[in-house]
Amino acid sequence: MSATSPDPALPPGLHALSASEEAVMRAFGRILLVLPRAMNADLEAEQRMSLSEYSVLRHLSESPHGRMRMSELAQACDMSLSGMTRLAAKLETLGFVKRVKCDEDARGWNAVLTDKGLARLREAWPAHLGSVRRHIFDHLGDLDLDALARTLNKIAGDS
Repeated sequence: MSATSPDPALPPGLHALSASEEAVMRAFGRILLVLPRAMNADLEAEQRMSLSEYSVLRHLSESPHGRMRMSELAQACDMSLSGMTRLAAKLETLGFVKRVKCDEDARGWNAVLTDKGLARLREAWPAHLGSVRRHIFDHLGDLDLDALARTLNKIAGDS
């Protein structure tokens, strides 16, 4: 059922979307699927690196001492802990990350960015930047980017 279809069973105060609202909702849903795939394809083609791998290295590079708890890193990258564990193991075999026990919690593990991982991130950054510009900013024209960022963060629940 379309969100624009009138439905007499709607609760009071809730009304169907306008055609414009429906178009925005559908475009937003499509971009959530298409954009990550396109950016991943660019990184794979240009750098033989997945967007997930890039994201891990980027988050670690931005964290204090290049270190994050595996659970926090998984959350930051929007991955399950088991998925992050597999990806970190791959990055560890490549020498980009090392996993070490948490000092404050013997059950936990930290992912630590290595010098080789930081160098790899720096190598991949221009390809990622080009992809971001091509797929996002080249299409935004004169939009107020600060207002757009605030709105997107509200939608994401960050207020």
